[in-house]
Amino acid sequence: MEEKKNLINRLKRIEGQVRGLQNMIDEDRGCYEILTQLSAVTKALEKTGEAIVKNYTKNCIIQYEKTKDEQLLDNLITTISKFHKI
Repeated sequence: MEEKKNLINRLKRIEGQVRGLQNMIDEDRGCYEILTQLSAVTKALEKTGEAIVKNYTKNCIIQYEKTKDEQLLDNLITTISKFHKI
């Protein structure tokens, strides 16, 4: 549950950053400022994705150890592959 709370908090911060980007564009702020903020949002999304993949990986491995269901590992590999392409 703590992990879920942390992820929600991260996403709320990102939401605020995106709103900030919208305001910056509305206010005709400079490209440098906008791109700097956009870079921060991108990094925050990447870190959030990494946290989700880490948690998902742990859960898949735990479930695999219990069930020996190869499909769990196949799904994990597919998911990591998709995430890595982002």
